[in-house]
Amino acid sequence: MLRSLILAAALALAACSPPPDVPAFRNTDITGADYGKSLALTDHNGQPRTLQDFRGKVVTVFFGYTQCPDVCPTSLATMSEVMERLGPDADRVQVIFVTVDPERDTQALLAEYMPAFDPRFLGLYGDAAQTAQVAKDFKVFYRKSGDTGGTNYTVDHTAGTYVFDTEGRLRLHVRHGESAENIAADIKALLAQG
Repeated sequence: MLRSLILAAALALAACSPPPDVPAFRNTDITGADYGKSLALTDHNGQPRTLQDFRGKVVTVFFGYTQCPDVCPTSLATMSEVMERLGPDADRVQVIFVTVDPERDTQALLAEYMPAFDPRFLGLYGDAAQTAQVAKDFKVFYRKSGDTGGTNYTVDHTAGTYVFDTEGRLRLHVRHGESAENIAADIKALLAQG
């Protein structure tokens, strides 16, 4: 009887473990998610961009806006620390910030804002319709709040980061407030895969 219980426990533990070629991520594994496929916007250098432009790199995508008082600068500062932790591997990572405030976040403003965190980061923007389409495809919520009739509004928005592997597949969702250490560990695992 005891032998049967031990065998059953061992089998249950083995079933809970990922296969050896699948990393145990520290963030939410969303491998196989059927969204986040279309990203066709312009970067802060005026260059049209799609996810396919970054094949061979791990890509992180965060939606926010430059006048955000807390979540956006905190998330970008964390990604800056992630890049430092990655060392030379950081050259195989592309951090993308997609503005959900196309009225105020112009190309010129994004070109000033993004390098303050890391010169390799890219800020992407589009018109209102393009922004809405990309946000919908990524299942991102955003809405003006406060003085919506003027220019002193805030934007409520989804605060997580999506991570794509080097093949362009959506793999992870990183919640706001995650440590740079955990994000860097997951990116290293994805880089090791391909």
